[in-house]
Amino acid sequence: MEYDVLVIGAGPGGYVSAIRCAQLGLNTALVEKDPTLGGTCLNVGCIPSKALLDSSEHYYNATHAFAEHGIDVEAPKINWPQMMARKKQVVDTTCSGIDFLMNKNKVTVLKGLGSFVDAHTVKVSGAEEQTVKAKHLIVATGSTPIELPFAKFDGERIISSTEALSLPEVPKRLIVIGGGVIGLELGSVYKRLGAEVTVVEFADSILATMDGSIGKEMQRVLRKMGMNFHLGTKVEGVSRTGDVVTVTATDKKGNTVTVEGDYCLVAVGRKANTAGLNYEAAGLTADERGRLNVNDHLQTSQPHIYAIGDVVRGAMLAHKAEEEGVVVAEQIAGQKPHIDYNLIPGIVYTWPEAASVGKTEEELKASGRGYKVGNFPMRALGRSRASGDTDGFVKILADAGTDEVLGAHIVGARAADLIMELAVAMEYRASAEDVARICHGHPTYTEAIKEAALDATAKRAIHM
Repeated sequence: MEYDVLVIGAGPGGYVSAIRCAQLGLNTALVEKDPTLGGTCLNVGCIPSKALLDSSEHYYNATHAFAEHGIDVEAPKINWPQMMARKKQVVDTTCSGIDFLMNKNKVTVLKGLGSFVDAHTVKVSGAEEQTVKAKHLIVATGSTPIELPFAKFDGERIISSTEALSLPEVPKRLIVIGGGVIGLELGSVYKRLGAEVTVVEFADSILATMDGSIGKEMQRVLRKMGMNFHLGTKVEGVSRTGDVVTVTATDKKGNTVTVEGDYCLVAVGRKANTAGLNYEAAGLTADERGRLNVNDHLQTSQPHIYAIGDVVRGAMLAHKAEEEGVVVAEQIAGQKPHIDYNLIPGIVYTWPEAASVGKTEEELKASGRGYKVGNFPMRALGRSRASGDTDGFVKILADAGTDEVLGAHIVGARAADLIMELAVAMEYRASAEDVARICHGHPTYTEAIKEAALDATAKRAIHM
């Protein structure tokens, strides 16, 4: 069988690309090695982690916030099996939705490990082995957690994010190696549920790739919740004795740091997943980090073979993979799509949430570009006081001369949703004045965006 397009990998990038190809009239097949579609995101990433984040937030609010709101309840108890069952139901429903979409769009699903035979041929090794050909191919095989050489995953006590989503119990003491998005989100889940959580991070701040103000504020908020931090600290070893995991590290002053816990989550990043792909047989090459080399149109060294998402350069984000999947599908169909990597938002689903789009202040300083800053604290917002979500801020960076919005950074309730107003503004190259002159509903969290824009424009925020 020969297809117009063969997509290898059914994560957010792969299945979205397959749907768009089918919409454009291309005879499309999708190869997936795992039993269910959806990739890491739907099965052991974005979706299950958000399910647990929401469940743990409900529990935390019941134990810490209900009384303040005048709600008296008996001390709630954690029903861990039910919490896990709900998470599984969310995952199962979401994954079955992808099956429905494949049938609806007449995408052929081939179950098995896809590996290149040559530049147009892929062997699918599943329950039955088959070989298929395609005029165009899209590699969307995603990524896997990085394993430290001195902290090999044992699947029980020294774990990756995958195991952290399905622990048999709530840890009493959880050690998190890595202060990035994954570590903080999963650390937040278990901290809310009563675990003692300690984060060990090599950089001097958490969320080190985001604007510095976000890391500073998030550390303050999470520390207030009771999370412990060892920053600027290099992990030297991880050992396990029975049910106790010991992490030894060295801080920047040369002092030895020792932390014990019953679980250790290693969350130091992810790496491109090309295991078994046999990409060399198709004439493809990879960079020093194992990511497939592509040009600005996401074409590999073979122009008819594309690669998208975590398996290529750029941020490892599901929505970035989706956009690339659509772009590639439309290119194959002869269209001329557009993607602006500067406007892909980064989001952290702790509570409060954190979100960024565009340039950070550190990047603008390094580039020498003149800029101005507008800030507005959430505590000055009526809507935030009403809900009790007073931590955080909105920060807008604008060009010093033209007033064009160059970057936006938010910590606060629903920051993940709020950031998109500024992403839209930046897509159309709006100025801070443009944003400030839009009438925002009252009382809403979005008013903080208007106020920050007013502050950036001429230091004329109304409520600060």
